[in-house]
Amino acid sequence: MKIVVIGGSGLIGKKLVPRLHERGHEAVAASPSSGVNAVTGSGLPDVLVDAEVVVDVTNSPSFEDAAVLEFFEKSSRNLLAAEADAGVGHHVAVSIVGADRIPDSGYLRAKVAQEKLIQSAGIPYTILRATQFFEFIGRITAQFPTDGQTVRVPPALIQPVLSDDVVAVLVDVTLGAPVNGIIDLAGPERFRFDEIIRQFLSATQDKRQVVIDTHARYFGAKLDERSLVPRGNSHIGATRFEGWLSQED
Repeated sequence: MKIVVIGGSGLIGKKLVPRLHERGHEAVAASPSSGVNAVTGSGLPDVLVDAEVVVDVTNSPSFEDAAVLEFFEKSSRNLLAAEADAGVGHHVAVSIVGADRIPDSGYLRAKVAQEKLIQSAGIPYTILRATQFFEFIGRITAQFPTDGQTVRVPPALIQPVLSDDVVAVLVDVTLGAPVNGIIDLAGPERFRFDEIIRQFLSATQDKRQVVIDTHARYFGAKLDERSLVPRGNSHIGATRFEGWLSQED
């Protein structure tokens, strides 16, 4: 089966393509570096010839509100239209758990817009919403307020997952039948932000103290306690955060 991975040169795409090859499928990594640009539509008709499944793991180069919305809307419209023309039978996309619960995040508003385009396109689909990746905890920590001695974090929960565990589930989703709905995926442990940031700082020999601050924002967005964690049943990754941290040291 031919599977085209849009965003095939990114964190998830680079891991997904070889895993699909191992399962005996023709997996094609498509990205601007290979001449395929979903935002402009360039290269899409050619790369989608004979494709049965398309997996969209692209990400916007800019997180500015207007730019990220434009990226996901243009790329999704172009991609879905090209898939319809090519007769693609399954559209798979990766999104974010809680995207529809944090309306003051421009990035998450853009992901919701992407999801709505997929849901209304008429192509059988599966949306895999994942929680934050372990690999992004450093970036998450860096955006919280700090005075050099403390890091101020919101009193919210986070249930991050290893990107390899995301890829493992994504392989099964890609090779399975479309669910025409959303699947949630999270890591095996649920933390409060102060707990996981404290672990991360300790592992990276960062001496700053972690302080809970009800006014602290997450990339500019106000969080409720459970904004970022799954509600109800979800797939659970296998890797624990402490085990991953110890390997990263």
